[in-house]
Amino acid sequence: MQTKLDTLKAAYNAGDFAKALRIAAKFPQLGSERNAILDAHLAITNPRWVVGIGKDVNACIAGGVEALRTKYSIS
Repeated sequence: MQTKLDTLKAAYNAGDFAKALRIAAKFPQLGSERNAILDAHLAITNPRWVVGIGKDVNACIAGGVEALRTKYSIS
């Protein structure tokens, strides 16, 4: 049986960052990486909102991807 974390890591390693962020955004405890992961998920699902609040969509996504790599020790 594959866990959600295994699915997240597989999606990340396959380059499907949107799927990895979607899975991680539902985790209850994200620690210090929480804001970066949630901002990246929001940037993917609603980029116009992110632009409207004055953030860069690509920077948010890149920050979230880096937060996933750091949080879950993905190489």
